[in-house]
Amino acid sequence: MHPSAIGFACLIAITAAACAPSADFDGTSGRLVRTSNETLVQITEERIGGITGDTRYGSKAIEAALPGFTTEGIQTAVENNTEWALAAFNSDGFQVLQVFKGQNGKVRSVHGVTHHLQGPNGERIGMTFAEIGSSRADCRVGKNLWRGMAICRSNGHPNVELVYAIPGYQGPFDRLPAENDLFDAELQRILWTPKG
Repeated sequence: MHPSAIGFACLIAITAAACAPSADFDGTSGRLVRTSNETLVQITEERIGGITGDTRYGSKAIEAALPGFTTEGIQTAVENNTEWALAAFNSDGFQVLQVFKGQNGKVRSVHGVTHHLQGPNGERIGMTFAEIGSSRADCRVGKNLWRGMAICRSNGHPNVELVYAIPGYQGPFDRLPAENDLFDAELQRILWTPKG
């Protein structure tokens, strides 16, 4: 799939599948299969790769913060609507990040969308709720375009959130299922917001 089409595919499939073009889906289980654990971007509270709260929103600034990456404008789904973002692609053409503009001309938030990045506690796209060790008490139910998904705080990192799809969940969608029903939920996105 051409990189510019990946963002559109994510918009269509946001509630059903991870937007990770560098991964494969197992044809029998429908689960995301991590084909490699190479880490292209590390997420901490202070930064996501080289992007910090001081990074200006724009192709040149983002590419400077992520050496070897290129950017392209895409339209993608966030929780309450769709909006334009800059997608960051590695040298192999895999979409790794989606970068969103803040009102101050700086980066407002960044979404990690492939297993080739690692969250502050080792989280990777495609891991399950149980593998990561998330707790239902740290989660809320998604709304609108992320309806029926679990949105959880990364343990010990208040500006990092984990967005899980819950396979087979039939609702009700205004609240989370019981904790044992979340164990197989799969991480779809890692959301980073600058501190402060």
